[in-house]
Amino acid sequence: MGFPISAALLDSMVLAIVEKEDTYGYEITRNLREVADVSESTLYPVLRRLQKNMLLETYDREYMGRNRRYYRVTAKGITALDEYKSEWQHHKEMVDKILDQ
Repeated sequence: MGFPISAALLDSMVLAIVEKEDTYGYEITRNLREVADVSESTLYPVLRRLQKNMLLETYDREYMGRNRRYYRVTAKGITALDEYKSEWQHHKEMVDKILDQ
C-alpha cells in the first residue's frame, strides 16, 4: 500500500532535487523513483508548470553531440521550496500526532 502524491508534494520534491544541482529530466525522474512511482510522462508536465510559474528555468548543454535541457531553481523557486518545506513539516507533525498515539 502506498500513499498518493499530490501535485504540491511532487512540485516540492522536484524543486528540492533541482535545488541541490542543476539537472535534466531523466535524472530528476531517477531521483524521484527512489521514493515514489513516477514516470517521465508524469514529470514533464510538472516541469512545464514549474517553469510557467517561474520556479524553474532551463538552459541547454551539449552532451554526446546532442543538446540536453537542464533545469535550475529560480529565486522564486527557492522561496516556494522553503514554503513547501514549512508546510510539509506542519502536515507531518499533525499526521504524526494521530499515527503515534
